[in-house]
Amino acid sequence: MSTAAPPVEAVAAVERRSWLALLRATGAAGVASAVAIAIAAFVAAFGPLLAPDSPYLGQLSSSYVGPTGGHLLGFDGQGRDLLSRLLGGARTSLVGPLTVVVICILAGTVLAVSAAWKRGTYDAFVSSGLDVLFAFPGILLAILAAAVFGAGLVAASLALAVAYTPYVARVLRGAALRERSQQYVAALEVQGASAFSICLRHLIPNMLPLIVAQATILFGYAMVDLAAISFLGLGVQPPNPDWGVMIAENQSGVVQGYPLAALAAGICIVIVVVAFNILGERLYDQAQAERR
Repeated sequence: MSTAAPPVEAVAAVERRSWLALLRATGAAGVASAVAIAIAAFVAAFGPLLAPDSPYLGQLSSSYVGPTGGHLLGFDGQGRDLLSRLLGGARTSLVGPLTVVVICILAGTVLAVSAAWKRGTYDAFVSSGLDVLFAFPGILLAILAAAVFGAGLVAASLALAVAYTPYVARVLRGAALRERSQQYVAALEVQGASAFSICLRHLIPNMLPLIVAQATILFGYAMVDLAAISFLGLGVQPPNPDWGVMIAENQSGVVQGYPLAALAAGICIVIVVVAFNILGERLYDQAQAERR
């Protein structure tokens, strides 16, 4: 005697907490990190409009002059308004890591879900390819890309995305395999739902907290790597404002006793990276706890 399969809505319903509830569960540190990230995103979007002066206009007579009226942080080594440089540099400093994260999360999710669904030879082939990519450190691959294709943010971002994709795919593959073995997936297959529909409408949404956690953690790593590449002169090119470029341009001021210009950019990087790491780790812990 056969029993009717339960409705799709019933078999696919997996308890998922709202994003607001998930954020609250991360505690005070997680909420504070989210606020810091929101402020950084606002500055990246509207920083050039908020800048009190042009980030490009400099006067050597004002080199390393401290805070004065109308210039809250003073000037950098080339006499440019430091606050304006920080506000203008927020956009490139955040857009680059965001590009890296979007590309590697999309690629990693597709590889992980497809490998977990098909398994067998395809899964073994994908896993072997990911193992090969693990051998290439991200920052070295980005430096190689900049040397081959020319210095700039695009080549470095694409290279880092390729290097980060195996880390995303390896973590998400395990989660996808667990979801693939759930009873609601078998019920959906019995009812004739296509693999694409099951993965897109149910499998990936159930993995979304883990995907977001991976994205936030990788954002911090990408930001540090891109800042280092810009510091080396292979990323964003002067005189364009960028936090990594600002550290490189003003490192001589640290030796001369004028550290504010370099330290201000470094502090901005540290705050954003720490905020993303804390929020990412808290979200990851919550996602793992909910799966047990």
